[in-house]
Amino acid sequence: MKIGVIGCGLVGSACANACVLRGVGTEIIFIDKKPDLALAQAEDILHATPFAFPISCRAGNYDDLENAGIVIIAAGVSQKPGETRLDLLKRNANVFADIIPKILKHSSDAILLIATNPVDVMTHLAAKISANHSDHNPRRIIGSGTILDTARFRSLLGQYLGVSSHSVHGHVLGEHGDSEVLNWSGTTVSSMPLMRFATQAGAPITKKIQMQIDDNVRRAAYRIIQGKGATWYGIAAGVTRIAQAIVNDEHTVLTCSALTPKIENVSEVSLSIPRIISAQGIKRTIYPALNKEESKALRASAEILKEAIEQLE
Repeated sequence: MKIGVIGCGLVGSACANACVLRGVGTEIIFIDKKPDLALAQAEDILHATPFAFPISCRAGNYDDLENAGIVIIAAGVSQKPGETRLDLLKRNANVFADIIPKILKHSSDAILLIATNPVDVMTHLAAKISANHSDHNPRRIIGSGTILDTARFRSLLGQYLGVSSHSVHGHVLGEHGDSEVLNWSGTTVSSMPLMRFATQAGAPITKKIQMQIDDNVRRAAYRIIQGKGATWYGIAAGVTRIAQAIVNDEHTVLTCSALTPKIENVSEVSLSIPRIISAQGIKRTIYPALNKEESKALRASAEILKEAIEQLE
């Protein structure tokens, strides 16, 4: 499957590199407003293919996206000093208004994977823009959402419990941001309820431990940005995992952002809840069981995103 990468900075190039390392796709097209950057990233990552998978990597233009199955969008502008979040959103909205019609003109059936932040609002915009320019199915527009937050949750829980993160099954829901919701009540470890497993593993989860893990998940990006300026490896792995599920038609469940008709009495909002991902994009949306506190928090998260979307519109 041909995969396009729009925006070849830190996140876009890391996504392409992760695809090569995991063997996702057969060809990667690099597109950037700076052609020299696209060319350099394509060449650099191509040189890694002898150590990974023989995936073709080349710089190109939008017409090279013809018959692409997936297009990863990591393009966007950075926040200027003194600029408000809404101003940043407006500028990124202009970027999307320019590039999405170009993508769909040459590959109308492509699944769009959105990595640009704030990812939930940008996913919502992508769905609205594509609806205005073609009959593109909104199920084929997927934001990375909380896939990385969910991975952080699983890895930190596994570390505390002394087990592999692969044995931990839990989700982070809502916004990819400060209002995200850790679904503690629905988390299991090796098919056992979390609290029961933790007790038997000799690592009971007290309220203090729960708050520490919650804070470490919620504020991970802030710490990473403070240390090195941006995050890119984790999100690239998450985006590549979504792409892998599409390429292999896995029907796997991942927490991704997408336009959601209604959740917790909030309508027409894009946010993350579990989705079944297949070759068609989002095959089905799953609404997890929540306790009262989590339900209230998810509604608050949805309302925050709804307000941001309405301000932008």
